[in-house]
Amino acid sequence: MSQHVYKHIELTGSSEISIEDAIQRAISRASESIHNMRWFEVLDTRGHIENGRVAHWQVTLKVGFTLD
Repeated sequence: MSQHVYKHIELTGSSEISIEDAIQRAISRASESIHNMRWFEVLDTRGHIENGRVAHWQVTLKVGFTLD
């Protein structure tokens, strides 16, 4: 097994569709400028309510990536 050093960042993704979509959006957008992402951990899940229904989800993630 190789030895890695990881840097951690926090991201918050949002979606009107689902929690999973919010996670995918956050990771997809971050991958445009952050390379070597290896794992994520969900830290917090929130939602916005309008007229008694969930209007959108917000998910905060801790993301780890290896250093070059």
